[in-house]
Amino acid sequence: MSHPSPPLPTITRLASVTVVRHGESTANVHHARALEKGDTGMPPESRTEETPLTAKGERQAAAFGRWLAGVEDGPELVVCSPYLRARRTWEIAAGVYGERGRAVPPVVVEERVRDRETGVFELHSRPAWRRADPVEWARRERSDPWTYRPPGGESLADVALRVRGLLGDLDAVAVGRRMLIVAHDAVALAVAYVLEGLGAPVPERPQVANASVSTWHNEGGRLVPGVWDSTGHL
Repeated sequence: MSHPSPPLPTITRLASVTVVRHGESTANVHHARALEKGDTGMPPESRTEETPLTAKGERQAAAFGRWLAGVEDGPELVVCSPYLRARRTWEIAAGVYGERGRAVPPVVVEERVRDRETGVFELHSRPAWRRADPVEWARRERSDPWTYRPPGGESLADVALRVRGLLGDLDAVAVGRRMLIVAHDAVALAVAYVLEGLGAPVPERPQVANASVSTWHNEGGRLVPGVWDSTGHL
């Protein structure tokens, strides 16, 4: 088999795309501690959609708002995940943005930038998942991380599919506009993958940090990367 061709570029009329991950959530803290200590307990939230920000996460959201207010060409449209931690991140950031004399752009809450769904293992840390179903955990460990789909949940490839559809729709209805997406780590990864073009290799980037910023700008009809997983504003 011959060597594969370079990816076919994703052509778009969007002026730019910026993706920010939500600030630190209570589930983020719980999962980190569970991984460190091997704790198999569950967080107090009953649904991942309801997971709130921590006090640190709220400070991170405010820091993002201050950074955004210093950007010369700010966003003209915001697409926000429906999950509480993302909506609260934008609420705080938008407040700081407006306080600094910037016109707050309209926001669309869009389910296609929700977090990756983990199905029956919703809100499970890795130790909790391993304890709850060791057979399924072993299957997960054997599987391709990009295509593994937990029972009732999504793979990262599934997230990329819905993000691809969203970016196509935005290209049709937001021609020439600067976009801000307030969402989750899986969505940031999916955006990077889709914008690299058709036939792009599966990304190997690690999880992006809370409140990190990743950017793309239009050059000749293609969105090219600027910064990735930047946390210098925090």
